Amino acid sequence: MDAKLITIGQQAKAAANQVALLDTTTKNKALLAMATALEEKQKQIIAANKEDLTAAVDMPKKFTDRLMINAQRITDMANGLRNVARLADPTAKIDKGWITADGLQILQRRVPLGVIGIIFEARPNVTVDATGLTFKSGNAVILRGGKEAIRTNTALVNVLREALKAKHLPENAVQLVEDTSHEQAQEMMNMTDYIDVLIPRGGRGLIQRVVKTATVPVIETGAGNCHVYVDKDASLEMATNITVNAKVQRPSVCNAAEKILVHRDVAAKYLPTLAKALTDHGVQLRGDEVAQEIVPGMQAATEKDWDTEYNDLIMAVKVVDSLDDAVSHINKHSTHHSEVIITDSLSRGQDFQRRINSACVYVNASTRFTDGGMFGFGAEIGISTQKLHARGPMGLDQLTTIKYEITGNGQVRH
Repeated sequence: MDAKLITIGQQAKAAANQVALLDTTTKNKALLAMATALEEKQKQIIAANKEDLTAAVDMPKKFTDRLMINAQRITDMANGLRNVARLADPTAKIDKGWITADGLQILQRRVPLGVIGIIFEARPNVTVDATGLTFKSGNAVILRGGKEAIRTNTALVNVLREALKAKHLPENAVQLVEDTSHEQAQEMMNMTDYIDVLIPRGGRGLIQRVVKTATVPVIETGAGNCHVYVDKDASLEMATNITVNAKVQRPSVCNAAEKILVHRDVAAKYLPTLAKALTDHGVQLRGDEVAQEIVPGMQAATEKDWDTEYNDLIMAVKVVDSLDDAVSHINKHSTHHSEVIITDSLSRGQDFQRRINSACVYVNASTRFTDGGMFGFGAEIGISTQKLHARGPMGLDQLTTIKYEITGNGQVRH
């Protein structure tokens, strides 16, 4: 294994042991210091980001949108750290306690995972969100971003480390792998001696590569092939507002809607209105045969479309015969991230929520709310689409595990 990676791993282990013992007040003061430092050093961060953007000139707009840093986004990052500082510290609590028949006192305590590795693509905000959440939950983090954001990530990590150092706290609680080669990423996936859990964030290709090849335990975060289903008794004005928001507000992110399913009973009346609302915002629509008949000129959807996360102003449209058909289609093609039903029927909404096999299932609200900040977690380290340990937006609690502390007075087992 590369000597630099071994050094990073060793430093992270040592830092994790130190951070795990910090009290909540100390951690919160450090988070606030990091937030202030980001704002004070925003000019150098933006300058580094401009170099990355210049080098990414041939990249698609959806890519550069995720990569771009400006004053407002730095303010948002800083406020994210402040929000995390205001949250309850999961490691400061005992989940439960009891006394056994043998008189043993058992406490179930919440403790950090240890060293968390993050492999991500061109979203520099991950650098700050991950640092804030891992530090508050008592962990150390090793970050490996994409080559397209290396200058920005380096600038951000330097600012965060300097803030920790100024508070006489272990700066190695946050480290960046500066070698962005695939070979280095692969080595990081196998650092079982140093990394306790690995969290990939990015497109489906990156996530699946990590899941399939890593020997370090992985929490799978999800690509978002998210669906909106307009039921037969939906408020159509509400459906339009929610669908446009879910698709258009920020199409490059994983909680943007990619598919719209419409019940046959309202399709003829509603689809022309919805299509106009979406195309007025620049959305390209791809429909099944029925949708194309209702909205002439709509591009034909292929079988591949139903499984594609576009991350762009593209949306596939399908007309379904029933709620059952909608549920069946979503469970087959979804990445199990976020889905929504628009309906005025409480029972049909609850039925949809019970039967859809996704991390977040909405009734009458946009998929764009699947976000740690929106859920009240302060920030998020990713959105898990798996079922073990963590699911949905991952905040502080999901970055901890449990430990049992048992106290006796001489008991032996017979």
